[in-house]
Amino acid sequence: MDVLDILASANFWAASIRIATPLIFGVLGALICERAGVLNLGIEGIFTAGAMAGWMAVWLGLGLWPALLVVLLVGAVFGLLHAALTVPLGLSQHVSGIGITLLATSLSYFVYRTALPDVSTPPRIEPFRPLDIPGLSDLPFIGPALFTQTALTYLAFALVAVVAWLLYRTPVGLALRAVGDNPDSVDAQGLSVYALRTGAVVAGSALMALGGAFLTMSAFDAFFFGMVNGRGWICIALTVFASWRPGKALLGALLFGAFDAFQVRLQTQVGAFLPSQVFLMLPYLFAIVALVVVARKADYPRAMLIPWFKGTR
Repeated sequence: MDVLDILASANFWAASIRIATPLIFGVLGALICERAGVLNLGIEGIFTAGAMAGWMAVWLGLGLWPALLVVLLVGAVFGLLHAALTVPLGLSQHVSGIGITLLATSLSYFVYRTALPDVSTPPRIEPFRPLDIPGLSDLPFIGPALFTQTALTYLAFALVAVVAWLLYRTPVGLALRAVGDNPDSVDAQGLSVYALRTGAVVAGSALMALGGAFLTMSAFDAFFFGMVNGRGWICIALTVFASWRPGKALLGALLFGAFDAFQVRLQTQVGAFLPSQVFLMLPYLFAIVALVVVARKADYPRAMLIPWFKGTR
């Protein structure tokens, strides 16, 4: 199978979409936080917490959809902690975010080991199954590529439209974008900068947790250490690549997913001649190159990373 055969395969594009799905959740969450002027480097740990919370909720007997509510709550709690430290107190967003990542990751592993101290093989759960959509799933090429995904993938695509509508078609979205560019103007209109930024970080963190939940509740059917594997950091890079726009965020996630799926298939062709690490680094190399190319021209939120205190100018 040559490169053209890989690109013309419906299975390749189906895999690309699956790989991109957790990134879509994550980059939307990071985008909402940063649009409000708050960088959330806790995303890697929130991914891990979401993955563990979703898996454990189902393992303990909760249904798949109710388990997602637990995941949203867990992500929101970590987001609230990050917002409490960085918004009213004005502490370093970098330090707080790294602290959230360490706390969420360590706490997830601790809960897992406490609940299952003697288990060497992670227990399996019944995950979301691919949906067979009558009529659409049978379409040539596009059917098996797009219409045999799980419900969480379709939820991720729907959220792209919802976030875009929210940011650009509603007063809340206008206020959210304004608070990330010029919080003084928002305060002058009588709106609470603290409330807007805190709400954005809480909502964004909840979406990040859904990205982790996809790994255990859709892509896999178990929780294991290291499963997030840097996806949170990739979402931070993709947010810059997307220039903080939901549509471009979707495109960036799909491109990264395609590169990741491509390197797996490429290994079977020339893996005997090159170390596997060469192929594994290709998607991340793409992310770095894309970030370098786009970052200089990115229209970033002007007040991002800048603490704001009421009554000061």
